[in-house]
Amino acid sequence: MRFTYFICIVSAMGGLLFGYDWVVIGGAKPFYELFFAISDSPVMQGVAMSTALVGCLVGAMVAGAAADKYGRKPLLVFSAVLFTASAIGTGLFDDFTLFNIARFVGGVGIGVASALSPMYIAEVSPTEIRGRMVSLNQMTIVLGILAAQIVNMLLARETSVAENMTWNVEWGWRWMFWAETVPAALFLVLSFFIPESPVFLKNRLRPLPEREGGNSDRILTEKAYTPLTLWNEAPFRKILVLGLVIAVFQQWCGTNVIFNYAQEIFVGAGFDVDGMFINIVITGIANVIFTIVALYTIEKWGRRTLILLGAAGLGLIYLTLGTCYFFEVKGFAMVCLVVAAISVYAMTLGPVTWTLLAEIFPNRIRGVAMATCTFALWVGCCTLTFSFPSMNAALGSSGTFWIYSAICLFAFIFLFRRCPETKGKSLEQLEKELTA
Repeated sequence: MRFTYFICIVSAMGGLLFGYDWVVIGGAKPFYELFFAISDSPVMQGVAMSTALVGCLVGAMVAGAAADKYGRKPLLVFSAVLFTASAIGTGLFDDFTLFNIARFVGGVGIGVASALSPMYIAEVSPTEIRGRMVSLNQMTIVLGILAAQIVNMLLARETSVAENMTWNVEWGWRWMFWAETVPAALFLVLSFFIPESPVFLKNRLRPLPEREGGNSDRILTEKAYTPLTLWNEAPFRKILVLGLVIAVFQQWCGTNVIFNYAQEIFVGAGFDVDGMFINIVITGIANVIFTIVALYTIEKWGRRTLILLGAAGLGLIYLTLGTCYFFEVKGFAMVCLVVAAISVYAMTLGPVTWTLLAEIFPNRIRGVAMATCTFALWVGCCTLTFSFPSMNAALGSSGTFWIYSAICLFAFIFLFRRCPETKGKSLEQLEKELTA
């Protein structure tokens, strides 16, 4: 069991780097924009913010086929290399194009790790604690988010002082990215000490024909699946649709805009810059605390109960939050609602999404199916990120959060009808039940 915990924690370090790399750019944004002289160029600002997301799509797209062909372990090592190279390069380059190339490389690492880490953990974990172990991946993601928020806050403090602002513009944003090098290098070293997934090894084998020695020995072979072939086979299509809805809903539920657009949300609620940074860290702490709660509830309450609780709870909170924005409520009440939304998400949709995606697919298609759903998740993240400013401008914060509330309602209805309970069932048992 100690060895199982070790290899799961090492794999989950991909989630830590995923969380840090995803959020750190928000704190670096005011400073690298001045350094690269793009403060007055919305297009270039958008390029800098979205380059990593494009990399995520590419990483998620190639992760499934590569993991099925080469194994889970080599892909985890590959993602560690990408994280390390990106952390060094992003802070090192003075050229805007090279800066974006480094961000793209880090994004590919996020895409690969987000698909591979929970899948690998699910495949090496005992059935009775599989949900808790997969939730470790979400735990490390939120720890990475909190670490990025704290590093950003410490380096960005007292930016009103001219000398400190000058230092941040020249060096501060670089150190925000360079701080990722330490966990990235540790992940790279430790990833060489974990074994290959036993499920991958099993999937690469089939019985020999009788004339070649009967079925006591096995040889390397397996049918190659693609997203299209999954869609064309009815039993797989049903599970794939469920996985796609779960993946996209985790993004379209709207919680991640609080991380990506915290400045707009808290300023709109009446806070100044200092109050904004403090509140961002508060949301990060709540994220960690309630993810810890999820580690204990996911095996007791079950995946289905938690995901339905998340959809209903967020729908109610966003309805209330939108109403408060409509009546121009400001101050502490708004912080409480935002923290409540983060807490519900951290306890439910955050960890349960990755757990369900790692559990519901049959062993032989898990790699490509998980990658397909992860790709859809990042498409959802991109559309959410790009649509929020336009929605917020056109509908106001009230209308935007009311739309998120409606999305949660529709997701609750779909998941109530289609989402199974996977708690306490082996991956082989789930395969028989869900493809029957």
